[in-house]
Amino acid sequence: MTGPEWVPQACTLPTEEQPLRLAEWDALFAMQTAAPYRPDALRVRLELRSGPGTEQRARDLAARENGCCSFFDFTVTGTPQKVVLDIAVSEGHEAVLSALAARADRAAAPGGAR
Repeated sequence: MTGPEWVPQACTLPTEEQPLRLAEWDALFAMQTAAPYRPDALRVRLELRSGPGTEQRARDLAARENGCCSFFDFTVTGTPQKVVLDIAVSEGHEAVLSALAARADRAAAPGGAR
């Protein structure tokens, strides 16, 4: 699952808007300072470079994503050094989180999708 085909039916974002939303996630993923951390199958943690607007950008994107995909649970924590984005899903949505984490992992890799 690497593209919009992994978006579950539970997502209420119109299909034509999904590529734009994925591009927003990819741009956020490009701000990572390390590869995503996966403490368990239902959670992933991303560490983003801190900078002007980074925390608000992460919060805004998380809120909009939660508006169409309510099975996500986002927590954004900002410090002067980094912004931490924790993403969790309920059972049954592990595949969606895995696909999102894979996109983030590719972006974090040297020469990744940045």
